[in-house]
Order: sequence, then C-alpha cells, then structure tokens
Amino acid sequence: MENYFKLTDTIYDITEKYPEMIALLAANGFEPLKNDAMRKTMGKTISLETALRSKKINVELFVKKMEDAIEQSQYSVSTGLTDMKKDTGADIRIEGVLPCPIRIPLLEKFESWFNEKKDSFGYEVDYNLQAASMGLDHIKERVLASGGNPDGLSDLYLSAGFDLFFDQKLMGQYRDIGVFEEISGVEHLNSDFENESLNMKDPRGQYAIIGVVPAIFMVNTAVLGDRPFPESWTDLFRPEFENSISLPTRDLDMFNALLLHIHRYYGEEGVTKLGRAMLRSMHPAQMVKSHIKKGEDVVPAVTITPYFFTHMIDAKSPLVPVWPKDGAVVSPIFLLAKSKSKDKAKPFVDFLFSKEVGEVFTSNGKFPSTNPLVDNRLQPEQNFMWLGWDYIYENDISQLIETTEQLFFEAYGKEQL
Repeated sequence: MENYFKLTDTIYDITEKYPEMIALLAANGFEPLKNDAMRKTMGKTISLETALRSKKINVELFVKKMEDAIEQSQYSVSTGLTDMKKDTGADIRIEGVLPCPIRIPLLEKFESWFNEKKDSFGYEVDYNLQAASMGLDHIKERVLASGGNPDGLSDLYLSAGFDLFFDQKLMGQYRDIGVFEEISGVEHLNSDFENESLNMKDPRGQYAIIGVVPAIFMVNTAVLGDRPFPESWTDLFRPEFENSISLPTRDLDMFNALLLHIHRYYGEEGVTKLGRAMLRSMHPAQMVKSHIKKGEDVVPAVTITPYFFTHMIDAKSPLVPVWPKDGAVVSPIFLLAKSKSKDKAKPFVDFLFSKEVGEVFTSNGKFPSTNPLVDNRLQPEQNFMWLGWDYIYENDISQLIETTEQLFFEAYGKEQL
C-alpha cells in the first residue's frame, strides 16, 4: 500500500494520481466524485480512511481492491495491449476476468507468447483480462449494449461462474441461437473432470471449461467444541452448526456456484439450512485469519473457502482444511468462443487450453486444470461436485441463482451482505 497511497491521503490526491480510482470509488457509494468540481472540493477535505469508514466499508479489503485496479492499469500499459474501453476496430476482441492469484502469472505468459506470435497473425487483437475482484459489471454492460446483435460481442470470453454465461439477458440468448462453439479440439478432459463419476465436457459443444475454483471447508478446532467434526456438506446442515459458519457471499461467482450445487443435490431444504448456518460473510483472505477473535465478534467454527486460500493457513493455526466427502463445489472457469470468429480465435484458445497455462492454474493458484496433460496432484478422495450439463440445460440458471439467493438470505434472517 505504501507504494501507491496512504490511508491518510486525501481522496483528491489519490484520484489525481490514479484517475482509475474515480470510477471504483463512485461505484462504491461515492457518486459525487464523478463530478470534477465536487471531487476537487469535497475530495480535498476527507482522507481515504475517513471516507471508507463513513460508508462502513471494510478498509483492508477495499484497499486491496484499489491496489488490484492500479496494478491492472499499470500492467495494461506495460504490455502495450489495447484498452477495450473504446472500439478500436480490432479483428479479435478477448475479455474476461481471472482469479486474482493467477492473473499476473498468466498475463506474463500470455505477453511472452503473444509477442512471439503476433507478427504471424496478420490481424489486430484487443485484450482485456481483469482481476476477479473488479467484478463482471464492465463485461455485462458491453454485452447488454450489443442489443441482441452477436457482432457487438467480443470474440472470446473467459471467466469463472455461472451468471454471465447463462443469463438469458446476457450470454444465454446468444447460446440458444448457436453463436458459440467449443473449438479447443480437446477430445477428453483431465481424468479429474471426466471419469465414471462426472463429465464436465459440454455435450452440445458450446462451452469449454479450462479449470475450476473448488470450494472446501476450514474447520476451527479451537471452537468446534464437542460437535462432530464436519466431513460433508450435509454435516453443515445439522442444527448444531446454526450461526456457526462463514461464507464468501461477496465472492459472487463462488457464492452462486455454492447455492446452485446445494440446490441441485440437497434441494431448497439444503439451501435453507445453509442460510441458517451462516454466522457472517467473510472474504476468503479474511478466512485464513478467522480464528483470531476481534472484540466481541463470535469466531466461526467452519469457513467455506476457495481451495487456494487453505494453502495460506499458518502452521500454528487451529484451522484444519477439509475436502468434503460429497465433493468440493466447483465454480467453473469457462472459455466461450464465437463460432464466426473461430479461425482467428483458435490460436488463443489453444494457448489458454495449453499444458503451460494449465500448470499456472494448478500450481500458482491451486485451481485444478482440465487439460489432460496436467497433473493436478489431487488424491483419489479429492473429488468434485458438479451440476451436470443436463441440469444446466434443463433449468433457467439465472432464475435459479435469484431463487436460491432469496431462500438463503430469508433463512439467514439478518441484513443481506
């Protein structure tokens, strides 16, 4: 943080130095900053810390989001890749979001590969992969602006989660008219994802999945008490775990994936019981410190977190990672390509599906790869819970997300986070 700004710096000074912060702050409750006159007057009188606390925003997490945005902007400049805020008339447009732990390593590999290959392409490329912490709103806005015309879409999309790719107001409408095609040429996925228990390869040949973000448990043995050690999702539904669990409700792709899978396998009753179990929402980065009591806060007995964050647990911590016996819930990292652009998009799809990129996923971020040549170093008991393509195609996924969220927060019975 010291490299960019201090909490005592004024909002004006920070936005003068990093103009990209204006949009981020405005989207989080500081709408007047979009007016330059207001920014220059009000912004000079208030520090960043005071401003965030006035809105009851978690300072530590928001600063991390600001740092991600600054680094993202600086990286885009350093690569020389085109900024997609404007239509530059490029032949291929690629956009999406990546899990934060692997974004920079993956972009570095992409830059090296792209610089070697770009002269042989014979066409221009726009490329914009942001950090997952920045959300999907920027992509959704452009999809909505396409107005039902596939020509207004980018040629290649990459993102975890279900809402963008299956919402009928977004990608769903284009999927139904055959705009997308799975062009990887990979006949079989990694055996971790294509076996007698599950098959994550799209039978309709529209969606590709290049990796997953698995969700597992961390059990706090210091506060578990005499409760049986939870080993499965159904264990968390027991009455003794009510008001005892933390969940990443603000991590929407993971949270939505969690609710969808619980609903798929355990019905509305499972979603309701999970809602009753939640003590509070926590960001995954907070979860690895969730055993530390602050003030009067009650410490959760169990946290549900992406697998990556369990590798950050301190050796002396009472937190114990648990891979559920009924499978880690997965938020798939989808790769969606327009059929019309497949000839020009194919080199980029091949790169993103390559063993080299797969190893970045599984090693740097502990996000298991679907590439059949990659060793995800998983044990036989580390299996996955998967919605199934039949379930996905037979249901309105965006409506299910809305329904399950409503069920969950009604059961939680407190202010929605």
